[in-house]
Amino acid sequence: MKPKDGKLKNPPKKRTTKVVKKKTASVKKPRAKKLKFEDCITQIDTEIIKRKNKWNLTALAWMDFDDVSQILRIHIFKKWHLYDQTKKLTPWINRIISNQIKNLIRNNYGNYVRPCVKCAAAEGDDLCAIYKKQSVSCPLFKNWYKNKKSAYDTKLPIALENHSQEAFSIQNQGSFDMDSASGKLHEKMESILKANEWLVYKFLYIDHLTEEQAAKKMGYKTTEKNRSPGYKQIKNLKKSIITKVRKVISNDEVDIF
Repeated sequence: MKPKDGKLKNPPKKRTTKVVKKKTASVKKPRAKKLKFEDCITQIDTEIIKRKNKWNLTALAWMDFDDVSQILRIHIFKKWHLYDQTKKLTPWINRIISNQIKNLIRNNYGNYVRPCVKCAAAEGDDLCAIYKKQSVSCPLFKNWYKNKKSAYDTKLPIALENHSQEAFSIQNQGSFDMDSASGKLHEKMESILKANEWLVYKFLYIDHLTEEQAAKKMGYKTTEKNRSPGYKQIKNLKKSIITKVRKVISNDEVDIF
């Protein structure tokens, strides 16, 4: 029965049909092929050549930009596994090149050059605003002269024609008598080394035997495969001998110069 207002209290629900979406198989994108160092060598060389003007350290006669380029290639090759291949290659290469050039200049020049080069008090030639002249009067210069000057002279060879006076004075110095110095050192070491140390010292540094020959003379043996007899004993004795020799020389316990 219909109510007076003509509306049903509980009208029948309309049937709705659910639309079922068919699952489609997801298409996997093919993985991008990883670039190898060899694939990018042309691009790497191009970026290295662009930085040639950054290498202005002409004081190093034994290292030119060809040497630097090879060092840079090797460094990039060693770092290749750190390259994020989702990013552009050029910025990554340039960052490595710039940092490595700075490191090469620092390691081959900056660490050994006298402190006056970076000092605000330094003036033209070898003058100083504080000490008048760049010399050991300055504590920084004194420390450099004591600890780094020899390394600086070794790493930065100078043209002979510009320093003929120094070369002439070196040539006219008394020659070093190697035989006499060796004899004095051997005599000193015999007095301070232990009996077994002296025997090894004599076999290696006077008789010039090989380590294996010295081990046989000492009667050393080994149970390890592919090892020469007595290699451990000889190694330990050599270490002890060298330590004592260095101490004798550094303390001027024997006049060999």
